[in-house]
Amino acid sequence: MSPHTLSAYRNDLSVLVEFLSSDAKSDASWSDVVESDIQAFLADLDSRGYAAATRSRKIASAKSFFKFMKEEGIIDNNPVAEVRQPRAGQTLPKALSIEDVDRLLETSNNVNSAEEARDAAMVELMYAAGLRVSELVGLNLRDVDLDAGTVRTIGKGSKERVIPIYDTAVEAISEYITYSRHAHSRNDSGDALFLNRRGGRITRQAYWLRLNKLAIKAGISSKINPHMLRHSFATHLLHGGASLRHVQELLGHSSIATTQIYTHLTNEHVRGEYAKAHPRA
Repeated sequence: MSPHTLSAYRNDLSVLVEFLSSDAKSDASWSDVVESDIQAFLADLDSRGYAAATRSRKIASAKSFFKFMKEEGIIDNNPVAEVRQPRAGQTLPKALSIEDVDRLLETSNNVNSAEEARDAAMVELMYAAGLRVSELVGLNLRDVDLDAGTVRTIGKGSKERVIPIYDTAVEAISEYITYSRHAHSRNDSGDALFLNRRGGRITRQAYWLRLNKLAIKAGISSKINPHMLRHSFATHLLHGGASLRHVQELLGHSSIATTQIYTHLTNEHVRGEYAKAHPRA
């Protein structure tokens, strides 16, 4: 599992432990946990305002954990075996309009410092390749082939993919590497492509903050996050006529069912075009 997945599982189980410990006896063990405890945990999450998707994931983590303990002989009965996960529903991803993306990229390309050159390259590359933020910050210098106009990344499930990128993104990355990256590389930076001020690899959180500042500067009203650029990449490709299978490969989805969520967005686009074009609409 990726470090991010491990961190999510650890967080889920920590919340469970905190709840079970709140009124447990000092000598309580995992064997003492029963189904009613888990149901009470679910109710507590609900009362604290956790979304159905979050509650579902926390129960999924608990199910894996208790299944593991039963297989290892640590407990005799699995208290989560019959607990149903809350229906998370299908959350449609939010995408920026093409006009908003244009404004964001134009703003980012107004470069006055090494950090701004890095930000411009990161925003261009994320939109050009539809990368996950963890994939973006995890890139090394060797992963970008500027001559071929491609970026190589290792996605979920350790699956490698090579994605073509447009010329403007190639230029932004080339200028950053040539003129700005060395400003940070005096420290021991290793092979990381995108560096912070101290010469280390930029973090997901730092990039998120920089992207939000850019969005405010660009006058984009909606509060954006890095994943919205990935959603925009997929949505705009489908609007432009790319096949669902092609977009699946570019996004690195193992199942086309995951990619099909974007058809809801493109269907809305088609409905809007129909309403504008049909004389009886």
